[in-house]
Amino acid sequence: MRWLAHELEPVRAGALTRAHVVVENAGTAVWRELKISYHWLDDRGNPIVWDGIRTDVSASPGERAERDVPVRGPIPPGRYRLAFDLVDEHRFWLAELGNHAPELEVEVAPRDASEARLFGADGGDEQIRAAHAEGYAAVGGSLELRRRPSELEPYAPGGGRNPAFAYPLVCPSLLPPLEPNDEVAGLPAWRPEGDEPWLYDARIRLRPRLRLRKPP
Repeated sequence: MRWLAHELEPVRAGALTRAHVVVENAGTAVWRELKISYHWLDDRGNPIVWDGIRTDVSASPGERAERDVPVRGPIPPGRYRLAFDLVDEHRFWLAELGNHAPELEVEVAPRDASEARLFGADGGDEQIRAAHAEGYAAVGGSLELRRRPSELEPYAPGGGRNPAFAYPLVCPSLLPPLEPNDEVAGLPAWRPEGDEPWLYDARIRLRPRLRLRKPP
């Protein structure tokens, strides 16, 4: 394979952007089921995000292919190297076979948190803005309550970030176009869906402003 061009739009942490790439099939076999993807690397070449979003590509020998490739920025903001590559899924990356993988030096900017909306609660403003700027589209925290229904026990204050939090984010702060898609004890909630990055941090303390549903 031969990379003929690659251009990248500005990148914000955790957000989608777009790259335009032009590749050529410089071999003798038709490309079948190949996908354009990418790796985010640190300044020493260590992988930060190895499996980027896939984009289908096909080409006959000697043929060029142009694609607009969606790219999601890494978390947190900072300086990274973006390496483009082609993958034959579940078999190999073409760079592993000796093909050139072009790299770009990229300054990843903080995510824009200006339109974030906190649903059903107050508090945690500064911490929430910082988490969105770090790259998370959905941010949830613990709930300060006088009376705590059993459904809300997982949201008791205490602890820190939990990347494996198994429950919906209650009274979430969401960036557009995300909206609450669930409800817990009468409070708005967001159950992770799609590939938007999300964060639960119990150090963010929220005060629900909606009346809880009474237990039966």
